[in-house]
Amino acid sequence: MADIEKAPPLEPTDPLLGLTEAEVSARRARFGDNALAEQHTSAFRKLVGFFWGPIPWMIEIAALLSALARRWEDLVIISLMLLLNAGVGFWQEHKADTAIEALKARLALTARVLRAGKWRSVPALELVPGDIVRVRLGNVVPADLRLHGDGFLSVDQSALTGESLPVDKKPGDDVYSGSVVRLGEMNGEVTATGMRTYFGRTAELVETAETRSHLQEAVLGIGNFLILVTAALVALILVVALFRHAPLVDTLLFVLILTVAAIPVALPAVLSVTMAAGAARLARMRAIVSRLVAVEEMAGMDVVCSDKTGTLTKNELTVGELALEGAAAPEELLTAAALASREEDGDAIDAAVLAAAGGVAAGHVVTRFLPFDPVHKRTEADVRSGDGHFSVTKGAPQVVLDLAKPDAALRARVEEQVNALAARGYRTLGVARKDGDAWRFLGLVPLFDPPRDDARETIAAARAMGLRIVMVTGDNLAIARETARKLGLGDKLDNADTGNVELADGFAQVFPEHKFRIVQELQEAGHIVGMTGDGVNDAPALKQADVGIAVSGATDAARASADLVLTAPGLGVIVSAVEEARRIFERMTSYATFRIAETIRVLLFMTLSILVFDFYPVTAVMIVLLAILNDFPIMMIAYDNAPLAKEPLRWDMHRVLSLSVILGTAGVIASFVLFWFARDVLRLPSETVQTLIFLKLLVAGHMTIYVTRTTGHLWHRPLPSWHLVVVTETTQVLGTLAAVYGWFVAPIGWELALGVWGYAIAWMLVNDTLKVAFYRMLRRRRGAGARHHRRVSMSLHPRT
Repeated sequence: MADIEKAPPLEPTDPLLGLTEAEVSARRARFGDNALAEQHTSAFRKLVGFFWGPIPWMIEIAALLSALARRWEDLVIISLMLLLNAGVGFWQEHKADTAIEALKARLALTARVLRAGKWRSVPALELVPGDIVRVRLGNVVPADLRLHGDGFLSVDQSALTGESLPVDKKPGDDVYSGSVVRLGEMNGEVTATGMRTYFGRTAELVETAETRSHLQEAVLGIGNFLILVTAALVALILVVALFRHAPLVDTLLFVLILTVAAIPVALPAVLSVTMAAGAARLARMRAIVSRLVAVEEMAGMDVVCSDKTGTLTKNELTVGELALEGAAAPEELLTAAALASREEDGDAIDAAVLAAAGGVAAGHVVTRFLPFDPVHKRTEADVRSGDGHFSVTKGAPQVVLDLAKPDAALRARVEEQVNALAARGYRTLGVARKDGDAWRFLGLVPLFDPPRDDARETIAAARAMGLRIVMVTGDNLAIARETARKLGLGDKLDNADTGNVELADGFAQVFPEHKFRIVQELQEAGHIVGMTGDGVNDAPALKQADVGIAVSGATDAARASADLVLTAPGLGVIVSAVEEARRIFERMTSYATFRIAETIRVLLFMTLSILVFDFYPVTAVMIVLLAILNDFPIMMIAYDNAPLAKEPLRWDMHRVLSLSVILGTAGVIASFVLFWFARDVLRLPSETVQTLIFLKLLVAGHMTIYVTRTTGHLWHRPLPSWHLVVVTETTQVLGTLAAVYGWFVAPIGWELALGVWGYAIAWMLVNDTLKVAFYRMLRRRRGAGARHHRRVSMSLHPRT
């Protein structure tokens, strides 16, 4: 590792007081924010970038050719197209970037810091050298620290140094920004922040939209296919025109503009805006997407492995009736349990015990405290009081029993009590005290966490969406079954070691390694799996899952590994996020279908008209106007009211291409019928025919957006959003006024214009009927396939 610039020497900070606000302000002004330097491109350079590239070059060459040919109207319109393409692209990219930055801010790390003698939580961005910071199990270390005081740490710094195993740290050791605390808890003084850290990672915890999902790859692949098809047909037009000795400048101008109009220029912007707009909606639902591409996985997710505590239950623990064993009175049991708890850690179990204990532990001084960790499964404290020194511990009953080594009769009695309480939905804590060398088992503290009020209805709603909920909990099987009964989850619950993941409604006595295996086995069975988690040891399962979900209150390490970070408790947030993800997916497939159909309709019609009839159905200016007026409604697809699918969604290229070809072919037929009627029946002049075709392509094209947005008839719910309707109809009206009054085109008057509108509406209904018939055929085939599968399954596995 190259030498890193260190902060200049500072006076040591009082470990009991920390820095004052004045010292913090002075040091922040001196050292800056605790963040990595990022390369930011100025808004001006971004805007200029939209005038540089293959598509802008084509438009710029077309503008130059227009100027050379002294076709000033063409020059004005083409220049307007260039400016609009750049302006719309710049604005939409800015909105997407702003949305992503907002998501990153919502996921920013916080740190527990001592200032002016008081512990508080502050954004990690505000840390300065000299701050006293507390780090504990699950934290991502927010800056470089030098540890001091009591305790120990085991940290995972593999991302920084390549060490595959956690490293133990003691007072006086350094820990580095970005490493993850696996065990223990200690205080440390900040030695370096921001770019002066050994290797900062705080700004990299949130991934942006750079990674592409399967859907994005498919849609971009479609875009590349359309580019190749466009290039081939345009080359054919150019060769035929030159063979017919058409004017070179006019031909080049036409094919350049046709190429620009046919290529899906707005596709990247539509992708970014749709994903970013959807992520912003999810954030308002208290679900923050850390990987935008995970939206697609959520749309296809069909299994969610859900934690019990805080997700299916309220995480509002209350202490039940105490079960005394070695304790002489309830106060002795509660005092020991309270001394083995710590309020400042914010742990739900500790909070419940301290609330029940009240002030019974007053007069005692804790001289050493070992926090809970998933390995030892208990807390421990050394205490000094008027009676002398003693130790207390609380944790999993089996662990505390093993520590106390009771006789067989006491162990059997305690285990029977644990099972009886579990059958009533209580989890229990064992409590013990050590006055000399031996531990004495004091009794059990029962805790009850009631199910969330909305959990049962939410689970039913999820099942109606084809989303299976599987409960995973560390509690014993009896507690899990009682909770599942109250939630209506089902009765197929097993221990994590023995359960069948394909059939089970839930798993009990789950450890982190079990979560990882459960996810893997479900994925191998063909499921798209979501997994919730909150602890540092959940990180492997969260990474393995198709959608890792860090629940409300999760550790930094869990949030860093997750695709979705919840800021509100409960399963309802996840269900709402899945609903929104499915709507986003529907918007993307709607856009893909529309864009392919439009390219087929416009490009094939123009190519056949030129090759077969030696007639240019529209002028270069008309193509430019079409491209300009098409951009705005397309952008509004990101804000449309998309339908909510009743089952998980997966990308179906065959379906999209088939429907696109059907609608595109119908559009070509409709255009040729109008061309024949205007030229051979009405015998209109060529300029008038071109304006009629221009208006028909515009109006019918925009109406195709209404057709492709749902699988049912276009008047079925959900109806289009006001954003889509207002922008689409505004551009249609503008195009109609241009055709009626001859703005840059030959005027056709209101009678012909209204005739085109009626014709386009009639064909919209035809296209809608074709679409509905297509989807009915798909459903029949799917139903026939499902019936065949059931028959085969029954023949292979006949009932006995």
